Amino acid sequence: MDQQPITRTTVGIVGAGPAGLMLSHLLALSGIGSIAIDARTRTEIEHTHRAGILERDSVRLLVDTGVSDRVLVEGHEHKGIDLRFGGISHRIDFQSLVGASTWLYPQTDVFIDLADARARDGGDVRFGVTDTHVVDVTGSTPGIRFTDEDGTRHEIRCDYLVGADGSRSICRREVPEALRRQYFREYPFAWFGILAQAPRSAEELVYARSDEGFALISQRTDTVQRMYFQCDATDDVDRWSDEQIWDQLQTRLAGEDGFQLVEGPILEKTVLPFRSFVQEPMRYGNLLLAGDAAHTVPPTGAKGLNLALADVRVLAETLELAILKNDVDALDGYTARALDRVWKAQHFSYWMTTMLHRVDGASDFDVARQLGELRSIVESDAGSTYLAEAYTGWPR
Repeated sequence: MDQQPITRTTVGIVGAGPAGLMLSHLLALSGIGSIAIDARTRTEIEHTHRAGILERDSVRLLVDTGVSDRVLVEGHEHKGIDLRFGGISHRIDFQSLVGASTWLYPQTDVFIDLADARARDGGDVRFGVTDTHVVDVTGSTPGIRFTDEDGTRHEIRCDYLVGADGSRSICRREVPEALRRQYFREYPFAWFGILAQAPRSAEELVYARSDEGFALISQRTDTVQRMYFQCDATDDVDRWSDEQIWDQLQTRLAGEDGFQLVEGPILEKTVLPFRSFVQEPMRYGNLLLAGDAAHTVPPTGAKGLNLALADVRVLAETLELAILKNDVDALDGYTARALDRVWKAQHFSYWMTTMLHRVDGASDFDVARQLGELRSIVESDAGSTYLAEAYTGWPR
């Protein structure tokens, strides 16, 4: 039996989505070599359509590090959002409150920019691998074993191993059960999401609370829009006709101001379950976790991709100290630095979710309290400022 080839690098990265590719890019800027692998092909990732709202500093990270400025050219700057309840929209003006904006820029495009940048700069990224295993994570040279697209077995040995392999991470399972702590929250509802061929109904996001449940009106392009409404977590997309979907959305957005969605053919339907998850620590030996491998948040606060990018910015700084300055003690602080932001984002996502969604069995008191909470946000500069600051991203 032929021995599988062994490749040596400084940092091995399991997962070549936005988090893994951004980490590889940041390390390369410091002269640190890495290899990133992913079970998906590049084509598969590019055709996995996911929404994307980028915080101010996520945009800066893409632009200032030389990945691409396409987000500034093709993305859409959002200077605020609308909170809609009681049939009336209330604008939260980010610029006037905190002097910041967000950008509508799909996660697919973030991935394309990063993949193109790594190819441009000669980065070693291997898509479409199978049968991946990580080994010796507490040793001096942890490893990744996998089969490439041609069926050849490979082994990578590195100084540090990073798990950026998403919510079904194989890497986080390497942290022994006795040493890890996991936090979960399951929500009793989901989002029914659609892509519709239609012009924009609003220039920025509309977060709507109604007696029938939550709805979110987002955008994709000038001719394709993304929208969501609260549904049961066990809902089957096939039981919903286009007419029923539009009826749900229109009902939840209806109000005295006459706001109405522009309808069109529905191109895609999906049900997105809600879950909050955190695993700590985010470091075990020479294994470090980043992004969805360590934490997930409900989509209400638009934090998932931004947290992943924030993680790898901190992780790149930490690895630079360990590798270039021989300051291995810096690794000890990675979990605390990353989780400080993660738990703030968990709170914000939970807060937005519970403030806007209908809960089965809610009492009259619960409903009135929820509306009081919304009014306290839109009628208070302090309340609106907190929402704006958290939504656009805390300073890094």
